[in-house]
Amino acid sequence: MTRLDAGPLEAEAAAECDGPRTLLLEAREVPLGGVRAMEVRRSLPQRDLPMIGAWCFLDRFGPQPTRMRVEPHPHIGLQTVTWPLIGEVRHRDTVGSDVVVRRGQLNLMTSGAGIAHSEYSVGEDPIPLDALQLWVALPESRRHEGPAFEQHTELPAVDLGGGARATVVMGEFAGAASPASAYTPIAGVEISLPAGSTVTLPLTWDWEYGIVGVTGTATVEGTDVGRDHLLYLGIHRDAVEVAAEEDATIFLLGGMPFEDEIVMWWNFVARTHDEIVEAREAWEADSPRFGHVVGHGDERIPAPPMPAVRLTRRHRRI
Repeated sequence: MTRLDAGPLEAEAAAECDGPRTLLLEAREVPLGGVRAMEVRRSLPQRDLPMIGAWCFLDRFGPQPTRMRVEPHPHIGLQTVTWPLIGEVRHRDTVGSDVVVRRGQLNLMTSGAGIAHSEYSVGEDPIPLDALQLWVALPESRRHEGPAFEQHTELPAVDLGGGARATVVMGEFAGAASPASAYTPIAGVEISLPAGSTVTLPLTWDWEYGIVGVTGTATVEGTDVGRDHLLYLGIHRDAVEVAAEEDATIFLLGGMPFEDEIVMWWNFVARTHDEIVEAREAWEADSPRFGHVVGHGDERIPAPPMPAVRLTRRHRRI
């Protein structure tokens, strides 16, 4: 996915993640490059919460009938995690991938120092489409290396009891591990809750967590979490209880607090303003750094202008 709301955050003292929280945050509507009529809601980053572990971005596009056409655009310093809920999306990239991802399957693209890709809905007519797309910031040990892509059509499931079920999309949860490549301690888990169920989700004490509402409404720590909500849980929890009076689906984000603060602008995750400038100039110059997306001609999304101020690292405030 490509961002159009790129902008700097002002420099200020950072807060530390030092204990449990129960903070309900709202998703906001944002524009999406190439798809003007498409509803997109962004849960992360938040102004006060730029990351949860290595998770630094979460968009939901849909549910709605739409014709999705996101032309080739670049990424650095991150992994894109595409998790469809309804419909099919065709992914093409500069390492030669040309695949369709469907419900229950994971597309994982690792940008490293640079990659470009496109995303189209399948067919020429509008189709029902709903999906989550998330970004994982790459650590220093991986962010300067080459790009990669992987698709996983089978992911581990965990029986939580009472008909509740967890699918481990990324990382580790409840003794199950996703086959997807991860470069920091992380968890990305879809949890389905039948009506009337109450389950206890096991957590890792020194990881931070958040819960995103997908469908229905779940109650976590006495707080109702619906579709446009992100409940930040903080750190230092062994478990959390989740209940649902109606059928509900949530997505659990977790991980070790990230090793560094990041600079995030447009589609780039870096550590300095100058790294962002260098990547933007390389994309605008059609540099070999990003390559050519398979099956495309000259179409591409141009980079927006750089802001008039230097980009600064994003600090948490909570």
